[in-house]
Amino acid sequence: MMEITIAFTMVVSLAPPAMAEPRGAVRITRFLGEQRVPYMERFEGTAVGGLSGIDRDPRTGTWYFISDDRWRYNPARFYTGRLDIDRRTGTFGGVRLTGVTTLTRPDGTPYPGYGKPGAVDPESIRFDRWSGRLLWGDEGDRPSESAPDIPVSQSMVRGMDLRGRQVGAYPVPSNLRLTDGESGPRRNFGFEGLAVSQRTITAVTEGPRYEDGPLPTAARGSVARLTVWSREGRTVGQYAYPLDALPTAPKPPTGASDSGVSEILPIDEGRYLALERAWIEGVNYRVKLYEIDLRGASNILRRDALSHGGPYRPVTKRLVYDLGTFRPPVQNLESLAWGPRLASGECTLVIGSDDNFDERESTQFMAFAATGCR
Repeated sequence: MMEITIAFTMVVSLAPPAMAEPRGAVRITRFLGEQRVPYMERFEGTAVGGLSGIDRDPRTGTWYFISDDRWRYNPARFYTGRLDIDRRTGTFGGVRLTGVTTLTRPDGTPYPGYGKPGAVDPESIRFDRWSGRLLWGDEGDRPSESAPDIPVSQSMVRGMDLRGRQVGAYPVPSNLRLTDGESGPRRNFGFEGLAVSQRTITAVTEGPRYEDGPLPTAARGSVARLTVWSREGRTVGQYAYPLDALPTAPKPPTGASDSGVSEILPIDEGRYLALERAWIEGVNYRVKLYEIDLRGASNILRRDALSHGGPYRPVTKRLVYDLGTFRPPVQNLESLAWGPRLASGECTLVIGSDDNFDERESTQFMAFAATGCR
C-alpha cells in the first residue's frame, strides 16, 4: 500500500486568552505544531484535498480524513493515516496517509457526482468507538439562484462500515428537509458538523434556515440548529446555536460573505467545542473556537420558525480561542478532533483546514494541548 509522509514541525507556547473561565472549562494551553499537505498531492490515484472532517480511532491510533470532493476529481472518499504526535513531548512531527476508501451506497456502488440525483457532499466524519463503525455528515444540495438546475439531495447523517459502504442513516427532522423553494435549509447550509458520544449523535447545520432568519451580517448574527438523536436513531431534541455577527464588513461593503458553524466536537454529554468560521470578501477567513452547552437550552424541534413567535433559550457559548488572531493568514478551518492524551495529562486537539482544491489555500493541521477535555 502506498504511503505519503509530510513533515513540517513547530512547537511554541500559546498563552490562553484572558477571560473568566468556569470550572472544568476547556482551555488551550500550548501550540504543538503545524503540518501541511502539498497542494493537489496524489495518493493512490486520487487528488488529496478538500479535507473537511477528521477523527481518530483511540484504540488503533488510525486517523480518518473525509474529502468533500464531489467527483470533480475522484468519487466521494475518505483517507486513513497517522498524525505523529509524541505523547511525551507533544511534538507534532508529521502526517502520513496510508489508505483511501470510496464512499458507497448500500448496493456497493459509488455515489453519483456533483449535480446528479443522489449526489453527496461529505463534510464531517466520526469514528464511533462504541459500535466500531464510521458516521459521516452529508450537507446535501438543492437549487439556488446561482445553480438553478441542481436537483435536491437531502442532507443526511449516514453510517458506514470501515470499507465505506453505507449501513444506515439517521432520520432527518421535517424542518431540515431541503427543498427547491425558500423553505428549510439554504444551499450550502445543511449538516456541516457532527459529534458522537456514548449516548447521542449530534449534527449542526452550518447556518440559518429560511424560516429562522437572514444570513449573518456585520450588524447582526443569526441562528443555526443542532439536532440530537439517541443511539437507536430517535430524534430527541433540537437546539438553537446563536451565530456571531460578521467580525467586519466585506470590502467593498457590497462584497460577498459566508459564515456559520463548520464543526462540533463532544466534550461530554451536553457540552461541545464548536468552530465558527466566516469568509469575508476583501478580508479572508476569520475563525473562533467556542465551548457550547446544550443544558438549559429550549428544545425547538417542534418550532418551525425562530425569526418570529415566542422567546426561546439558545445554547450558551464561551470563547475558547480566537483563531483569527493566530498564525495568519487564517485558513478555511473545517475539522476538529481529539488526539492522544499526553504524558502531562493534557489532551491534544487537532484543527484542520479544507483547501477547497484552490492553490491559494492550504490543507493544514494544527495541534494544540488542552485541559478540561473529557
